[in-house]
This record gives sequence, structure tokens and C-alpha cells, in this order.
Amino acid sequence: MTLDELRQNIDKIDDTLLELYNQRMDLVHKVGELKNTTGAPIYRPEREQAILNRLKAKNKGRLTNVAIDALFLEMFAVSRNLELPEGVAYLGPEASFTHQAAESKFGAMSAYLPIGSIQGVFREVTKGTAKFGVVPIENSSSGIVSDTISSLDEYDLKIIAEVVIDVHLSFATLSEDIKKIDKIYSKDIAFGQCRLFMEDLGLNEIEHIPVESTAKAAKLAMKDENAAAICPSVAAKINNLPIRFENIEDDTSNRTRFLVISNFENLPSGDDKTSLLVKLDNTPGSLVSFLNDFEKSKINLTKIKSHIVEGKSIFFIEFLGHKDDEKIKPILEKHADEIKVLGSYVREADDV
Repeated sequence: MTLDELRQNIDKIDDTLLELYNQRMDLVHKVGELKNTTGAPIYRPEREQAILNRLKAKNKGRLTNVAIDALFLEMFAVSRNLELPEGVAYLGPEASFTHQAAESKFGAMSAYLPIGSIQGVFREVTKGTAKFGVVPIENSSSGIVSDTISSLDEYDLKIIAEVVIDVHLSFATLSEDIKKIDKIYSKDIAFGQCRLFMEDLGLNEIEHIPVESTAKAAKLAMKDENAAAICPSVAAKINNLPIRFENIEDDTSNRTRFLVISNFENLPSGDDKTSLLVKLDNTPGSLVSFLNDFEKSKINLTKIKSHIVEGKSIFFIEFLGHKDDEKIKPILEKHADEIKVLGSYVREADDV
């Protein structure tokens, strides 16, 4: 088959795909009309996950599971935005890792609103300025994000999804001669994450200037030929700042987990995780007694983190399962005065 014949066949398939996409959007529109009569949310993470699982199980072609996720998650996002464009607030600025996490869930078409603080994200979702919020909850190297725990305690919102992304940093600069660089912009924590790289290139002796975000670092470095930025590659690309080195972090397995928050709850998917905030009496054995109920019911606890909110100890606890599972409901009812259920949601395949 000639190149022209191959291209003609591709064009025919594209025409068919366009027709099928429009047919799917017509059906999505009808679903949206039904949901509008009941007030049900347009975004149902558990339904989307079920579709992805079914397609991956049926797949016998060249598409990988990652490719299926990429193609269909974007299509889901397009469908939602055609029906009801809903804002997504995230811990800004633009091109931050949180922005990257938000786009991985809501696609390129969504209306994004960068917010300057984690509490601000919760506040805007509570007010209805945005339907969804995306905030970091933990990093594999630096641990739990305290502001997110405090906001989960303060606001009456639910976790509806989680996102885990690899944290990779790039070294970007206008300078073609590393020796001429006299300053580096980045977030304070990023300097520590790239210590070995800077030592190897002799960059540890020049001026390191901390800024609010790695995204801002790229903007500042773009204004000075003798400056550089340590930032995500997306931040460098958005600002047209040339990337000289990629994946410069000391720990190449560094990952960050993000939470998606909103004002509704998910139905069970069959592969869920539930997050709780637990406030126990400050008495010996209170935590052990509480956890024993989970052990007796053979519930798999995946995380127990203590945290201080307004001088009081609380525990951030997660387990596998949905809050409405039959073996879980009795425990939640027994400890109703001590537990705040933060949400049940589809479990990501990998955690930090």
C-alpha cells in the first residue's frame, strides 16, 4: 500500500471517528438533561473509571493502558464541558504541579482558576465560584501538607478523586554558557531537591533566589540572560524558556498526591479508598481501641498520620473501601462523634 493510500484510509477513519464522537456527545447531552432534572452532578469519577476498566479489558490493539487513559479522559472532559462548563480552582499559579494534576483530571477545555492559597481553593469551591478544587495532600519526600488537612477539617467539602503525579524538575535558561549564569530562581524546597545536580555543575556557589513558585521562577529567568530557573518543564515551555537539563531532581522517584474536592459524594465503584479525620480523647489506648475495630472487620488501613489543628491532635486515616460498604458502616456509626468522613473515591493505582 502506498503512502497516499495509507493517508486516505486514515482520513476515512478520522471521518468515522468524527461521526461517532458526535453521536456520543448527543447521548451525553441526553444524560445531562436527565441529570438536570434530579440535580445529579455531571462529573462521576466512579462511572468514568468503570468505562476505562471495561475498555482496557477489551483492548486487543496497539493502544496501551496509558494511551487509553489519555484519549478517553480528555473525551470525558470535553463531554462535561459541552454539557455544563464548570470551573476548577487549583493552588496556583499557572504551570504549577497542581495545575498539571488538575488538567490530568479535567482536560484542556475546562475553565481553570489559579488561587494563591489552599484555604482559598476550599473557600471558592464552598462559595460556588468553582465546582471543583485541586490541592496537594502529600509528597513522597516532604510528607503531609498541613494546610490541606486544616482546610479539610474547617470546610464541609468532600474528596471526590485523587491524582498522583511524578515530580520532575528542569533547569532552564536563556544562557548557552552555564558559566555565565549568576543567579537561579526557584521555590525554596526545589533547591534542596536538586542539590546534587547543582554541585556537579558548580551551581551551588552562585545566588539562589527563592520565589513563591517554580512557575514564577521561569518568568523571572526569561527576563535575564544570566539567570536560570529550576521549574517543571511545562512552566519553561509556557514561557518559551529553553530547557538545558531535564529530570535534575536528586530523588527521581519523588511523587506528589493531590485531592479533588467538591460538594457531592461518589457512589461505590468497587475499588475505592476512604479518607477520615479522627479526633480522639487524649487518653491512653484511645487510638489502639479505635483501630482495633478496623482490624476485627478486616479493613485494610493504608495511612495513619497524626496532625495538630489549633493545638489539638487529630488523625488523618485512610482505608480501602467505600464508606457505604456493609462491613464499614457499623464502625463509622459507632464512632460518629469522633469521625469526619472526608470522602470515598476511586483509588489510584499508585500512591506516594
